[in-house]
Amino acid sequence: MRTLRIHLSRLAIAGAFALAAPAFANHPPASPNLGSPIHDASAGRTITLDAGTKWVNVTGGETVKFVAGGKSFSWNFDTYGTAPVFDLDRIAPEGMLSGRTLKVYVAPDPAYSSSD
Repeated sequence: MRTLRIHLSRLAIAGAFALAAPAFANHPPASPNLGSPIHDASAGRTITLDAGTKWVNVTGGETVKFVAGGKSFSWNFDTYGTAPVFDLDRIAPEGMLSGRTLKVYVAPDPAYSSSD
């Protein structure tokens, strides 16, 4: 009986990892300097990337959903001032930007700004 319980536990853990894998499939590895991918609908705002978009402005601590060509992804810019400017393709799922280069400008998180 104990052996069966151990095998079922291992099977349940493996199944949980298998179910979670698609959520991370198309994202490049997250860098602590660039923020974190978000895999739910908690974005505070949506930015649509069209042919005329050259850059986007976000604020540190902000969670943004990016939409382009019928695809989307959400990102939390928990950068803490470490990456004020970077290329969006460093965090976007592969193929989403169709080879375009878009800059992300990250303003400091107001929660960590002094008002002196």
